[in-house]
Amino acid sequence: MTEFALDLNDDQKQVRDWLHGFARDVIRPAAAEWDEREETPWPVIQEAAKVGIYSLDFYAQQFFDPTGLGIPMAMEELFWGDAGIALSIVGTGLAAVGVLANGTEEQIGTWIPQMYGDVDDVKVAAFCSSEPDAGSDVGAMRTRAVYDEGKDEWVLNGTKTWATNGGIANVHVVVAVVDPDLGSKGHASFIVPPNTTGLSQGQKFKKHGIRASHTAEVVLENVRVPGSCLLGGKEKLDERLARARERARAGGERLKNAAMATFEASRPAVGAMAVGTARAAYDYALEYAKERTQFGRPIIDNQGVAFQLADMRTQIDAARLLVWRASWMAVSGKPFTAAEGSMSKLFASEVAKKVTAQAVQILGGNGFTREYPVERMHRDAAIYTIFEGTSEIQRLVIARTLSGLPIR
Repeated sequence: MTEFALDLNDDQKQVRDWLHGFARDVIRPAAAEWDEREETPWPVIQEAAKVGIYSLDFYAQQFFDPTGLGIPMAMEELFWGDAGIALSIVGTGLAAVGVLANGTEEQIGTWIPQMYGDVDDVKVAAFCSSEPDAGSDVGAMRTRAVYDEGKDEWVLNGTKTWATNGGIANVHVVVAVVDPDLGSKGHASFIVPPNTTGLSQGQKFKKHGIRASHTAEVVLENVRVPGSCLLGGKEKLDERLARARERARAGGERLKNAAMATFEASRPAVGAMAVGTARAAYDYALEYAKERTQFGRPIIDNQGVAFQLADMRTQIDAARLLVWRASWMAVSGKPFTAAEGSMSKLFASEVAKKVTAQAVQILGGNGFTREYPVERMHRDAAIYTIFEGTSEIQRLVIARTLSGLPIR
């Protein structure tokens, strides 16, 4: 087990500095344009692919960092550049995590490379879980997958929503109900290969923030996929469903469903994204406060401004520590006995909203305009308390873990 340390090693520092340079030199100069266009920044994704950031190899190296800090460090630096563009670069990773968490070695080797494409022809992937009536309440999911034994195919029908890269993805990972009687325990994940008949893009959402990231509905109408596209395989699914039915009859502990396994693995990473956005707003506000003069002196000379910046930095550092702790615990196999993963996502998300709002306030009227980036950062930060489990859901998870009671 790797010892927990707060000091990055030389290799990690080199990667961090490399990512920071890409965020500074490539992502930031493009941020305002793609926010206004509300389109996927394909040229930036391609630049990330050219230097090796948008690739399976890069994310594998960070994912398997024995300290657990590779992914949160990478997320923080990229989202320091810009949240919308960074989400376009890393959004494929959520689908990849879905395959890594639930798939066989053959499925991992077959489908994850197709999610990224290559330098000359970059691709993206989408993880499709949420539905119009099933967001936090995954038990209300209606998308069905029915097995056609004669053809060894699964038939998917339903509508997914809030899917990053939904409809434009080369590969879609879809969570569907295979046994309605088991509620959220009767779910499974499926690969929908490129150009599969019956999958189409529904509404594309015009969002408040992260507007450079494509978010849309995904409509599935009699979508047929081979039996080999069931993540984990049918034998494993049948065994899992049998155990779930037995535990339901016994009133015992239930198994985690496929969607929640993916979200639990990614929550500290989302916290790191929030830390990156908060840090970007703090950095800009700090420099602005040093240079902006009122009443004959820099505004940072005023306690009202200086104390805000002190609080902002303190909260950012505290959020990073929670993220790093959860990431280290996950890679070390330590159980989240106090829901430390949810803690990290909850606190970092709330910090991002608060810090970006304070940055707008420090800039005053300038902070309220699109001529200054903190306005965009404030809009972007709103998503962190919403996606991959709202702050309210994180508090519910933490409270249930601490109390052992089914708090509602």
